[in-house]
This record gives sequence, C-alpha cells and structure tokens, in this order.
Amino acid sequence: MEFRIADTFTGSLARLTSEEQKAVKTTAFDLQMNPSATGLQFHRIEKSKDKHFWSVRVNADIRLIIHKTNSSLLLCYTDHHDKAYAWAERRKLETHPRTGAAQLVEIRERVEEIVVPKYVEVSVAAKKLFTKISDDELLGFGVPIDWLSDVRHATETSLLELTEYLPFEAAEALLELATGNTPKVAPVVAGNPFAHPDALRRFRVMQDVEELSKALDYPWEKWMVFLHPAQRQWVERDYSGSARVSGSAGTGKTVVALHRAVYLVKQNMDTRVLLTTFSKPLASALFDKLRLLIRSEPILAERLEVQALNIWAERFYAPKFGKPNFVTDTWLVAHLFDTAQAEGLKFSKHFLMSEWSEIMDAWQLQTWEEYRDVKRLGRKTRLSEIQRTSLWAVFISVKQQLKEANLITAAQMYSRLTEHFKSIDHAPFDHIVIDEAQDITVSQMRFLAVIAGKTNGLFFAGDLGQRIFQTPFSWKTVGVDIRGRSRTLFVNYRTSHQIRMQADQLLEPQIADVDGNIEERTGTISVFNGTAPHIATFTSMLLEQQAVCKCLQEFIAKGIKPHEIGVFVRSNLELPRAKTAIQQAALPFKILDDSLELATEEISLCTMHHAKGLEFKAVIVMACDDEIIPSQERIANVTDTADLEEIHNTERHLLYVACTRARDKLFVSGVEPVSEFLADLRMRSS
Repeated sequence: MEFRIADTFTGSLARLTSEEQKAVKTTAFDLQMNPSATGLQFHRIEKSKDKHFWSVRVNADIRLIIHKTNSSLLLCYTDHHDKAYAWAERRKLETHPRTGAAQLVEIRERVEEIVVPKYVEVSVAAKKLFTKISDDELLGFGVPIDWLSDVRHATETSLLELTEYLPFEAAEALLELATGNTPKVAPVVAGNPFAHPDALRRFRVMQDVEELSKALDYPWEKWMVFLHPAQRQWVERDYSGSARVSGSAGTGKTVVALHRAVYLVKQNMDTRVLLTTFSKPLASALFDKLRLLIRSEPILAERLEVQALNIWAERFYAPKFGKPNFVTDTWLVAHLFDTAQAEGLKFSKHFLMSEWSEIMDAWQLQTWEEYRDVKRLGRKTRLSEIQRTSLWAVFISVKQQLKEANLITAAQMYSRLTEHFKSIDHAPFDHIVIDEAQDITVSQMRFLAVIAGKTNGLFFAGDLGQRIFQTPFSWKTVGVDIRGRSRTLFVNYRTSHQIRMQADQLLEPQIADVDGNIEERTGTISVFNGTAPHIATFTSMLLEQQAVCKCLQEFIAKGIKPHEIGVFVRSNLELPRAKTAIQQAALPFKILDDSLELATEEISLCTMHHAKGLEFKAVIVMACDDEIIPSQERIANVTDTADLEEIHNTERHLLYVACTRARDKLFVSGVEPVSEFLADLRMRSS
C-alpha cells in the first residue's frame, strides 16, 4: 500500500498547538507502520460524497482525515472534530478528466457563493474575463469540471477569491490569462494520477518513517522544492554560454538554481558542480534546501559543493599563496584620508573610500591609463584629469602601504586567483550555479568567467530589483555575456497577490542591466490570495510602538507562531525602537546577526540588509521615517547630486526586499514625516 501525505495535511498540522501536533504525528506514524492496527479507530465520513474519506481518532477532540483505498492511504487534513469533518464533507479526490492529475477538489454545491467586495464599482465587477475561452481550453488548464461555470463568470474582482477553491495549476493559468499572458496547457499523463507533475506539487509518497518524520517537521513550503513544469525548460536546457534566470521576489529563482545544479551533476558521473552565492548565511540556506532535494540520492553531494564564494575562494587561495590577511575598512579609510591630506587634497573620507572600493580596487586597475579611461558606471561624480592624476598618486601610495603591511583586499585575492586559473588547463569545477547574482562583485565575476566561462559553465539566478550591496557594472566587459540567454520567471509562489502588488509599486515595471538585458516586472502573478498590507503613520515613536505591539498580539491570536514573524528596521540604530515594541507585546525575540541563525520559538528582529533570503508568514517593517530610509547618512555623503539616483535606487530595493519577505501579512509603519517611499506603497493600500 502506498502511503502519501498532501500539502493540505501539513498546512493544517502547522495550525495546531505543539502538543496536538505531537499526538497527530504519533497517529500518522502508527498509520504508516500498520494501518490495520487494532488500536486505530476509523470512522467513515458519511456525509462526504467521496466514500473513501475516513476519520482517524487522535485524541478526544483531534481527528485525522485520510483518503483510503485498497492500494493507497493519503493523509489529507487534521483539525478539531467538527472542523475536520466539515473539511472532508466539502471535498473529493478525483482524477482530472483531461490532464490525468490527481486533485483534491472542493465540491461546488457545498461552497458558499463568493462575495464580491462591496468597495468595488459595479461596472468593474461586471466585466467577465474568460467569456472567449472554451470549456475545452479551461479543462486543458486543469480547471475541474464542477467549477467551469464559476470560471466563466469570473470578474477582475472575484477572480482571486475563486482561485482559492481551485487546484494550483488551474489558478495559475487563470491568473496568467487575466494578466494578458498565455499559460501553458497542463501536460496530459496517462496512468498513475499521483505521478502527474501537477499532482507531485501537492502529494508526496512517504517511503519510510524517517522520510515521514522529515516531512512532518518541515512546513510544506520549506520541505517542498518541487520544480514547476514551466520552469523545467530553463533547468534542462543546453546553453551556448552563460545564462541567467531572473524574476521578482518569490518567483522560484533559488529553486531553479538548485535544480539546475542537481541536473548538471547528474549528466556526467565525472562532473563537479559548485552551487554558490555571495554570503555565508545564504549559502547555508541553499545547503539545507539541497539536502531536501537530493534526500533520495545523497551520493550526489560528493560532486556538488555548496559554499559561499568568498569562503571557497579563501580556502583555495591559502595553499597557493598563503592564508590571506585581509585589510579592514577602518585601516583603508584612515590611510586613504591621511595620504590625500599629505598631498593637499580636500576629498572626503566617504568619497575616497567609495572611489577606491568601486573603481580602483573593484576593477584592479594597474596603470594610470586604465584609471584615466575606466568607465565610471555607478560613479556619477565628474573628475577632471588633474583630479584623477592626484587621486592616482594617492591610490598607488596606499597600494604600496598595503603591500608593506602584508595586507590584501578581497578583490586582490580574486585577481590573483583569476591569473592563476588562466595559466592552468583544468578548473576545480565544470559548472558553477550562482544564486543572488545581482550582488556579485566585479572581481568575483571576472574570476567566475575564467574558471567556468564555457558552454553551460555559468548559470545565474537573481533579481536586479533586489540589488542592495553592489553598484551596477557590465558583465559583458568582464567576460560574462548572457544576451539571448536571459529568462524571467513570472509565477510568484511565496507572496500573496496583495503584498506582491503593493511591493511592486516601489520599483519600475522594467529594470535593465548595464548590458541592456531587460527584466520585465509586469505580468507577474501570485498563486494565492491574502489580506492587503497595512501602511500606518504616527505622530510619535510611542504611538508606533503601541501599534506594532497590538499588531504582534493580533498575529499570535490568529495562530501565527513567534518564529513565523519577522520585524525589520533600516539599520542598527533603529533596533532598540523595534525591541521596545516587541517587549511591550511580551513576546520572545532574537536579534539576528551576520550568522542569520533563526530562532526556533522566537520572533526574528534584524536590519533590512539581514532580511535578504529570509521568509516569514508575517512581517513588520517599522521606523520608515523620512531621514531613516533613504538613509540620511548616505545622502549627506553625496559629493555630486547625480549620485543621489543610485542611493535612491538601492534604498528602494532595500525596502522592497524587506516587504517581500512576507507571505501572508505585512505591516509597514513610520513616524511623521515618513519616508517618501511610503507614498508608493499607499497607492494600493486599503
């Protein structure tokens, strides 16, 4: 007998208390070990139209809903007695007549009429979206037969409510149609309905107790790394050169990167693959997801390394050149400024450091001519040739001081490694897959181009709208050309429609990189509905803290656990402000540092920069005041008004990153006068 679990089961399990979850898990293990054991109490759900639905007693009040046949047992749902029975009475498990995929379908006549929100104008609500789509086409998208009529009457205002009752593949297709795109017809697979690609998104076969234990310990969205059929083509394609997938937050770029790495390592038993990103915490998160993906083939890990790029580079550098002794920013600022003053130059510390890090060191310029002629992308300040000559003298002097102190920059490390690999015939990896590629540095990109810049050598996943650490530069200039091999993902799996639509207001509908590759941000769809984000402004920090306290308490009252909540602020200076609000709510919390080790039972509190790569059911972004975001400190250090554009872009990206960490709930607040960015968020707020 095949033993399966459904995503609806793990979702319902997460809403129970910890003690209730323990009891349910025990019953689930008993069912897997021996479903005919005498101690298990089965009761048929008599009011259900699907006669294969049964209730299994967990304790006096909790029930486990299963779908049982002679050949299979499926864990479907768990809840308190009446709610569990009501869930089963409204559903049936069926094989879609067109696609052949197994679907848990809500029975139409048992669902209350979908109510059109009162605030919508009648003229807008009356516009039907799918009148020109035939029943045959709708069936091809995976729409259940019982719901064809409702789909035909769907309007712009009722569509999101309707999609909550439909299987994922049908909901995604309808949302794509509504946004002017052409969805792919669901594949037709004969035979086992649970083996269909769409069914694999919601049902999983459990081979043993260990696998079931892992499944029940992970929330479904973290445990499942299933690749959507529409994304598989980008994973399995042969590319004549470097390639990139992009997309807004939550569109599955990391999942594509993970599957690409696994796909490549499976193609040849001698292939070695590096899966990497720009930070150690993000690399650790990649490793956790990879373990889930290859849990049935752990031997693949022997040829698939997951490591932060800097960590790997340092490890490889040491035996070739000795352990790198990295210079600190404090040392550089002091020596740059002192040397400039000795030359009689009046440049600020901020300008000298940024000119060094973004131009001189980033591009590893070795001659005066290189510095004089370098394209100053991201550096809008205009310098005369006389000024550049003076600065060149400063930089040459500081380079000599670095050498004498036996210090090195990260860019110098990559430069030496790049030259080393140019001189040898073999590289440590055949393929490299890079996640969060928008924040890769110039020197890192040059290095990557040398060690894997061949057919299928480099595969990038990233979002220009989330670039918060690096200034833009031309990838093509350093040997990485993705033109014609760049694709954008448009289906958002992580963030509700309302949060995504509102956060998108912070960015332009199109974002282009320096080489002219365009990322389209319009046409993205979310696969689930939610509540509108709440944007609030206050006249004092005290009132804001009280509102945040109340918001946190409401989250907890609605069943959201502390570890499912993230609270973000712009910088370390605002952490005490947020800390006070959480303490007023009498809730446990943990301030995240560079390690980004999440708490198991506590709220996560951190800066917006540390929020990168994290996900929470509910997010609070507070202290969005006028002089906090965009950062007044960054603006004050601008030496040319043209540099303001880059600051505003990255500050917008930063707020976008913070807001899109939320799955279901988002609360954004500030004290008047508030950030100019909140005006954009309010454009779609309730």
